[in-house]
Amino acid sequence: MSDLMKIAGGMVYDPANGIDGEVRDVWIAAGRIVAAPADGAVRPAREIDARGLVVMPGGVDMHCHIAGPKVNVARKMRPEEKREPHILRKTAHTRSGTMGSVPSTFATGYKYAGMGYTTAFDAAIPPLGARHAHEELEDTPCIDKGFYVLMGNNHYVMQSIQRNEPHKLKAFVAWLLGATKGYAPKLVNPGGVEVWKNHPGGNVHGLDDRVDHFGCTPRQIIRGVAQAAAELRLPHPVHIHCNNLGMPGNWHTTLETMKALEGRRGHFTHVQFHSYGGGEGDENTFNSKVIPLVEYVNTHPNITVDVGQVLFGETTSMTGDGPLGYYLSNVFKSKWYSNDTEMECGCGITPIKYRNKSLVHSLQWAIGLEWYLLVDDPWRVVMSTDHPNGGSFMAYPQIIRLLMDRTYRQDVLKKCPAMIAERSCLADLTREYTLAEIAIITRAGPARILGLKNKGHLGIGADADITLYTPNENKETMFETPRIVIKSGRVIIDQGELRDPILGRTLHVAPEYDHDAEADIQAWFESHYSIQWRNYPVDMSYLPDAEEITPTA
Repeated sequence: MSDLMKIAGGMVYDPANGIDGEVRDVWIAAGRIVAAPADGAVRPAREIDARGLVVMPGGVDMHCHIAGPKVNVARKMRPEEKREPHILRKTAHTRSGTMGSVPSTFATGYKYAGMGYTTAFDAAIPPLGARHAHEELEDTPCIDKGFYVLMGNNHYVMQSIQRNEPHKLKAFVAWLLGATKGYAPKLVNPGGVEVWKNHPGGNVHGLDDRVDHFGCTPRQIIRGVAQAAAELRLPHPVHIHCNNLGMPGNWHTTLETMKALEGRRGHFTHVQFHSYGGGEGDENTFNSKVIPLVEYVNTHPNITVDVGQVLFGETTSMTGDGPLGYYLSNVFKSKWYSNDTEMECGCGITPIKYRNKSLVHSLQWAIGLEWYLLVDDPWRVVMSTDHPNGGSFMAYPQIIRLLMDRTYRQDVLKKCPAMIAERSCLADLTREYTLAEIAIITRAGPARILGLKNKGHLGIGADADITLYTPNENKETMFETPRIVIKSGRVIIDQGELRDPILGRTLHVAPEYDHDAEADIQAWFESHYSIQWRNYPVDMSYLPDAEEITPTA
């Protein structure tokens, strides 16, 4: 084979296949992992000497904000991030771009690849913005990508629940995913954004609050969409941003939301922001409630989480949670953008800064680390910063060091307010992650949760997305600059330099559903929307290199 490649003698970490630092060869052909040639005389076209290097699958970021309308607005809101030192210069292999908390499209792809990540999913795209999102993702090189579709405040969803028509809800979820070429249903503050639109300053605060005009509740929205996702056998279940994000005392809502699934699969995103005690008129009681939440997660295998780790420094909050965006703009006394996307969702964007001298911000930082360190099964907790909400995805190497180096973690903790020890248990946690566990929470785990059978592992038939790291006692140094990154069987990073900025594929689903339901969807659509029904779906011309992910068994 003219493209046969051999990665020789590396220390392979492939948790999905039970390989924990074994010295092995990895063979690649036609963009996939293949078995070693039976004929020992067959020579590879290229052999990479990986002796002494750590070999892992390419990283998978299952929750970030890198494309679509909100990201584009956030770039415009931060003109200071378009100047030095945030400028990325054009080279022989790269286009120019800008960095900062909201990097430009090309810079996003380059930086993900530069850390050894080869797949990323945008977590919140309004259906009406799907075409825009696909155009931006096409401009994001080096990684495979996809997005989740906002549904938690969609009028047709709530109407179907109000009328007790689960068959129409199921058909609509499937139709909407197919029309947008999305990947999974996303709920953001279900019902709460709709209340905010009708009553500025309003929100829902409990799962049984009723949504104006529809009479349904957040609990019914969560159950209904979770059930639809289960019946459609989507590769990734409903992706939930709980009500009351960031509010003291919100852990009660989070726990009730977990229970509301009633055994159905569900993924709880940026769970750090939903794990707060206190409130009830006394914000001085703000504290960690990770322990009772993690006890529930540890005993309920239907639930998975990503963390949404907070890092200290400046960033930009962007969310489909309109009332939250307004709240944050008041807290940080900063500029603010809000948007209503017809009958689908909302949006809030504001610059923020996390300070290690702030008790609240330091607690948020500590609460995120508690989640990593207290979840028993690393296959059910995923690394994320909710980029850029808690911090940049480029901070992942720092988080890895915090998890693998207890001494470093304690040193950072000492720079935070002393009261952290009274309001969280982080100071008492001695666990240190292993390289195998890091491979799980950054690669194998998110790939499995997403239902990506060809990613996150190095078994035969897997996508040849591979990262080679040079071992270093400082794990942040080790993971921030891979020695080699291979995407789809091609070396794209070598010695820290981008050599081959390939495009990458768009991953999407096209669930089967009762097409007779389309007549009702179309009639509703044409009586309410500002665009024509036939112009709404995204055609395949927007996905020049796509892969449809099939339903689960």
